[in-house]
Amino acid sequence: MHLGKPDPRFIESGRAQRNFRLALKIALALTGLLWLILFVDGLFGLELVRFGLRPRHLTGLIGLLTAPLLHAGVEHLFSNTAPLIVSMTTILYLYPRSSVRVIPIIWIGSGLLAWFIGRPSLHFGASGFIYGLLAFVFISGILRLEMRSVAVSVLVWFLYGSMIWGVLPIRPNMSWELHLSGAILGVVLAIVYRRWDVMPVKRYEWEDDDSVPDWFPTEESPNSKDNDDV
Repeated sequence: MHLGKPDPRFIESGRAQRNFRLALKIALALTGLLWLILFVDGLFGLELVRFGLRPRHLTGLIGLLTAPLLHAGVEHLFSNTAPLIVSMTTILYLYPRSSVRVIPIIWIGSGLLAWFIGRPSLHFGASGFIYGLLAFVFISGILRLEMRSVAVSVLVWFLYGSMIWGVLPIRPNMSWELHLSGAILGVVLAIVYRRWDVMPVKRYEWEDDDSVPDWFPTEESPNSKDNDDV
């Protein structure tokens, strides 16, 4: 298996650095918005979690938009903060074209799928969205066979691989349905958009047909004939 090495002229360019900073700012802004909503909710006692997702209830469809924005408390949101920043920054930076479509699809789609398969209770939190993003980043790196994407996939698995248990119904107060829905969508979308955002890779002179070095054996070279006679 050959892994392509990213072209340094691309990943070290000023544009790439600006793109990373922009991706990080967007991720921090979204995370900040979630903390602001939680703070305002607690300060004024709004009980906004009532706008979460309610499976198979028409009124619960509002949760398709609002559920990822709502959390039960500081501990709940704190557990989602780092994964959200990492996953959002990564997908926006490594897969900018794909992310324009993937992010809204996972945001809405994870809730929609959970609306069909979920238990008749209230579901909310950004974890389903996060599962989708992390699944997309992990599978995308494996499919693309490019050093930087593969390295990010390994890092994501190292940091958040244990989250895979979250797709199983092992904790009664955890919305495993949102987790599973997000993960399924992330995997599917990684396959669908596997040919998008292809990273320019470094090429060496000997890789070009018209610049084969003298030491590289070819069909016409005397060395290759000698080797055949041995």
